[in-house]
Amino acid sequence: MATASGAFKSREDHRKQIELEEARKAGLAPAEVDEDGKEINPHIPQYMSSAPWYLKAERPSLKHQRKWKSDPNYTKSWYDRGAKIFQADKYRKGACENCGAMTHNAKYCMERPRMIGAKWTNMHIAPDEKIETFELDYDGKRDRWNGFDPAAYVRVIERYEARNEARKKYQKEQQLKKLEEKNNKQNGEGDISEDDEEEDALKVDEAKVDESKQMDFAKVEKRVRTTGGGSTGTVRNLRIREDIAKYLLNLDVNSAYYDPKTRSMREDPLPNADPNEKFYAGDNQYRMSGQALEFKQLDIHAWKSFEKGEDVHMQAAPSQAELLFRTFKVKTENKKAEKKMTLMEKYGNAASGEEPPRELLLGQSECQVEYDRAGRLIKGLETSLPKSRYEEDVYINNHTSVWGSWWKDHQWGYKCCKQTIRNSYCTGSAGIEAAEAAADLMKANISRKAASEDAETSAPSEEKRLATWGTDIPDDLVLDQKKLGEALKKEDERKKEEKDERKRKYNVSWNDEVTPEEMEAYRVKKMHHDDPMKDFLH
Repeated sequence: MATASGAFKSREDHRKQIELEEARKAGLAPAEVDEDGKEINPHIPQYMSSAPWYLKAERPSLKHQRKWKSDPNYTKSWYDRGAKIFQADKYRKGACENCGAMTHNAKYCMERPRMIGAKWTNMHIAPDEKIETFELDYDGKRDRWNGFDPAAYVRVIERYEARNEARKKYQKEQQLKKLEEKNNKQNGEGDISEDDEEEDALKVDEAKVDESKQMDFAKVEKRVRTTGGGSTGTVRNLRIREDIAKYLLNLDVNSAYYDPKTRSMREDPLPNADPNEKFYAGDNQYRMSGQALEFKQLDIHAWKSFEKGEDVHMQAAPSQAELLFRTFKVKTENKKAEKKMTLMEKYGNAASGEEPPRELLLGQSECQVEYDRAGRLIKGLETSLPKSRYEEDVYINNHTSVWGSWWKDHQWGYKCCKQTIRNSYCTGSAGIEAAEAAADLMKANISRKAASEDAETSAPSEEKRLATWGTDIPDDLVLDQKKLGEALKKEDERKKEEKDERKRKYNVSWNDEVTPEEMEAYRVKKMHHDDPMKDFLH
C-alpha cells in the first residue's frame, strides 16, 4: 500500500515497497497501521488509500475517506407550540398595537383585530410567544413528520373506539327488540319463515364461534358495507394447513419442476399414480381443459381479429370480445353446415342407409348369358354397361360430338366443326372450310409481310450526310456554299439569343443531327481564347 508521503523514492525503494504490498496481500507480512492504531486493509486500491496532497498527511491513514469535516449545530428538535414566556401588565413601547405582545407587530398579529388596540386601552395585554430558531440538517428539512406529537393521535383512537362501542350497543338493542317482537307475535306458534331460521342459525353460529379453537380455516368474517360493494354475509377461509404443498408431493430431484416465483408446477408430479386417487395432476391439467381452454381460444380469436383490423381488445372490452367470438363460432358452424349440405346434394351421402344399385357396384351380375362364335347373344340378357352419375352423349347447339372430342394447338374443341369455343353453335363442314381458308389467308399475309421486310433490309439505305466531328478536317470535304451561308446566319442568331436571355424560349427543340455546313459555321464563329486578335474580331 502506498504511503501518504509524496517524497521521492529510488528504484530500489519502489521495488521493496511493491514487494511489501504483495506480501501484505498474501498475508505474509503484517498489515499497515494508521494513526489510531487500526489496521488498513491491504486490498484497498491506491486511489482510495492515498490522501489528497492538501491534507498534508504524514502517516498512512483512512481519515480522508471518513466524515472529517466538523458538523454544524444541527438539531432535530421542533418548535414549542403555544408556549408563552412573559405576561406584561401594561403596554410596552415597540409592542404590537393590536394585542400588546413584544414578539410581533400589528401586521403579523394573529389575533382578531380589536376595535381599539391594546396600545390605547392598555388592557388585556397578550403574553409574549416563545421564539425559536433551529438549524436543521438535510433530513430534518425534508421530514414531513418532524414535530409531530404521537400523543395527539390518541384522541383519534378514543373517538373511533367510542363510535365502535356505540354501534355495537345499538345493534344489540335492535336484535333484542326484534326478538321481543317475534316472541310477542308468535306466542308458541310454529310458523317461522326460512329467512328467520337462517338468521337464528347464523346468530347461533356466531355465538358458538371461538377463534382460539377454529384457527384460520373455520374463521368466520362478517362483511358489512364492504368497499367492494358486497352485501352482508360470511366469508370462510378455505385454506387448511393439512394441504400438502406441490413441491412435497414427489421429493425426487428429477420429477416435475416447481417454479417458486410463480408457485407453478406444470407437469404431473405423480404420473404413475392412480388418476382416481390423485388430488393434483399439474397445472397443465387445468390449462388444457374446461373454461381455461375456451378462454385461450377467445384470446387467440381477439388477437387475430385485431391483426385483421377489428377494434377488439381482450383486456379493454372483454364482453365485446366474447360476443364477437360467439358470433364467429355461430357463423363458422353455419358455413360448415351449408358446405356439407351442398356436397351431399351434389355427390350424395355414402354414410346413409341407401344402398347403390347392384349393377353399379362391380358391373356384373349372376345372370347366365351365352354367345355364339361370332359374338352374337344366344341366351340371356345383354350386360348393360355401367353408367356414371353425369349425363353422357348429350349434344347441344346442333353438334354431333361432345366437347373435348377434338384437340389442336393445346386447345379442346368439337370434332364435328373443329371449333375451340365452348357452347358455340355448330357450323359443320362449312365452318371447317371457312376456318381453313382463314388460316391459309393468314399464312399468306404473314409470308408477304416477311418478304417485304427482307426487301427493305436488303435495299441500300441512303446514308445521311452528317458532319465530321473533331479538329481534323478531311481534305476531300466538299461544302455547299449556299447551305454554309445559311448555317452562318443561324449561328449568329444563336449567339445573339445566348447573349440576350430575355429572348430565350421555354419550348426548345433539340436536334443532334449536325450537317458539315453547320459544323463549319460553328468552327468559323467559334472564339479561340489563345488568339491574340480575338478582341478585334467582334
